[in-house]
Amino acid sequence: MKKSLIILFCACSLMACHRTLSPEQAKQQFIDSLLREMTVEEKLGQLNLISRGDITTGKPRESQSAALIREGKVGGVFNLKYVYNVREIQRVAVEESRLGIPLIFGMDVIHGYETVFPIPLALSCTWNPEAVATAARIGAKEATADGICWTFSPMVDICHDARWGRIAEGAGEDPYLGAEMARAMVCGYQGADLGDSATMMACVKHFGLYGAPDGGRDYNSVDMSRYRMYNEYLPTYKAAVDAGVGSVMSSFNTINGIPSTGNRWLLTDLLRDEWGFRGFVVSDYNAVEEMINHGVADSLLDAGVLALKAGLDMDMVSDGLPGLLPALQDGRITEKEIDAACRRILEAKYDLGLFSDPYRYCDSTRRERDIFTPENRQLARKVAQQAIVLLKNDNDLLPLAKHGTLALIGPLGDVKTNMAGTWSVAAVHQQYKSLREGLADALQGTDATLLYAKGCNLMYDAEAEHRAASGKHAMRDDRDPKQMHDEAIRMARQADIILLAMGEASEMSGEASCYVNLEMPDAQRDLMHELATLGKPMVLLHFAGRPTILNWENDHLHAIMETWFLGSEGADAIADVLFGDYVPSGRLTTSFPRHVGQLPFSYRHMNTGRPVEGDDFDQYSSCYLDVVNTPLFPFGYGLTYTTFRYDEPTLSQTVMQTGDTLYLRVQVTNVGRRAATETVQLYIRDMVSTAARPTQELRGWQQVTLQPDETKEVTFAITKDVLAYYNAQLRWTLEPGKFLLMVGHDSRHVQTTEIEVR
Repeated sequence: MKKSLIILFCACSLMACHRTLSPEQAKQQFIDSLLREMTVEEKLGQLNLISRGDITTGKPRESQSAALIREGKVGGVFNLKYVYNVREIQRVAVEESRLGIPLIFGMDVIHGYETVFPIPLALSCTWNPEAVATAARIGAKEATADGICWTFSPMVDICHDARWGRIAEGAGEDPYLGAEMARAMVCGYQGADLGDSATMMACVKHFGLYGAPDGGRDYNSVDMSRYRMYNEYLPTYKAAVDAGVGSVMSSFNTINGIPSTGNRWLLTDLLRDEWGFRGFVVSDYNAVEEMINHGVADSLLDAGVLALKAGLDMDMVSDGLPGLLPALQDGRITEKEIDAACRRILEAKYDLGLFSDPYRYCDSTRRERDIFTPENRQLARKVAQQAIVLLKNDNDLLPLAKHGTLALIGPLGDVKTNMAGTWSVAAVHQQYKSLREGLADALQGTDATLLYAKGCNLMYDAEAEHRAASGKHAMRDDRDPKQMHDEAIRMARQADIILLAMGEASEMSGEASCYVNLEMPDAQRDLMHELATLGKPMVLLHFAGRPTILNWENDHLHAIMETWFLGSEGADAIADVLFGDYVPSGRLTTSFPRHVGQLPFSYRHMNTGRPVEGDDFDQYSSCYLDVVNTPLFPFGYGLTYTTFRYDEPTLSQTVMQTGDTLYLRVQVTNVGRRAATETVQLYIRDMVSTAARPTQELRGWQQVTLQPDETKEVTFAITKDVLAYYNAQLRWTLEPGKFLLMVGHDSRHVQTTEIEVR
């Protein structure tokens, strides 16, 4: 650390001891002193977040980025991997700049570092906040061992439209469940103390409403009422803020016609004034400059002014905030506004312990000790097991016995680079198993035979396949398509059971990966159809980062297992569930539609004046002529290797006052032959209110593990907060009237009872 900064930090620490200042007072005293030492240019430099760029090409110290850092014109660097790179660039900041202010190093540690956990959508299907927190905790432990102290996660955007590729990065369609997952991830990343060098600062994104773009297209506009915002889209962000998240990322979209990055109502009135957020706000990649394209600014300087005044503190790569000196000189902004943004960046660095030790995340011995360890991998495998959702299992085909001949067929069966899923930027793919390798290991020492044939490419069109893979992972097989096809048919004829490794490649979901066709890609579909004519039992091991259309598969295949993208240990986890070493427990957090024309779709919909019940058809009601309204697989759905029976729920009372606590109890029995975990789900419906309410709203769940013939009582406490909502005046309120309470296996299969609130 620069000598002057060491003296300043030590002096403030001594004064804190002598004056018995609180930790917060000591922090503010230090930052006040530092701000007095800084020039305006250095303050603006703290607002500048740059990409790793030329740092990783050639010698880091000789890069143009290093030159900017020496001049005090950079506050942070993101997506720079390896502790030796981080330490070298931190040394430039601390030892070669005028004030020696340390940098903050960020990365997209979305679902793990080198030990990769399931994609966030799959993580949410565990319905297990502890498992989600574990994934975040291990991600933080590994990333901090490599010099990273800030992650651009969790993404908590609610999404009802599977066309939007970034649905893969969130927790699905429900705000209640999404809020629980948001809290779990923030606590997992940040722990109890950000000063702990094995924890990292989280960044909730994308604020706000990013998951509801027009047409399901990424970066598109969003338009909705504030009533819907408060009840459906904002709760997940607020949950992260309430959990103490250190930073927030603004989104690309507009809200009420104003881009989020320049939206003062969003970043200041709501986030800071109403919710009490005290951390800093960073833009998404180049979002400040992109406000010019939105038509609300005609220059980068104008965009920077708009962003700063809205409440943005750090600019990711566009130079809009760092270039604000002319705006200060002509009076369009004030130094007080610059100081406010700079202070929040400095506070974050202080909380991370960077002023006391700039190299606290640069212990090179941790890289060997803490990254991709057997313990981390075992935890990732356990979480991946829980994320798998069994969608169909005719005649109890699964679990499979480890004997006979199995044919693994499909373009995703032997691809290591596909297992981790989207946004696995630190992954080392060659360390991971392909599905073929995982199955082979599971069958080792048995009399089972595993055959393999790729059968086809991902899709017929080579250019479309390259685009679908974002050019990252070449999967294309240049063999003659007929040769590949004939090989697959030959293998299948020899098999007792056919395993299909089909679906999306990892980069077909995620950022900038939006599709209007959500059915099986053409080459895979045609091969699957022909294999079905052989009359063999067929199991689809379906890779995807979103809900897809599986009508034909549901009608013609014997079993369907939604394997998502499960991370570095995914191959072993799939084998564990397939062969019954782990009994599936995953439940959907998104409804699977029957047709893309149903999108956007959510179980949590408002009623209409002419409603349709279930799959009924009525000409003059709110329905389609060609497809029923209901999803193919409902929210909360998932099978297992046993059967659960629910007794009729009972209530401690049927009438409650606003301040009461009422208890709903239900007996759940495992009537099958395997021990398994059931996710008991509670839904409500407010039957009469001053504003229309959804026909169902998730308001709780509990997981119980039951042995065969075992019964357990599950109890839900019904309080004001379970039943309340934001009314038309955006006030959190519980209104008197009748409520339905629904408890069951998923949103479709429930038992209903009724209470009255007075």
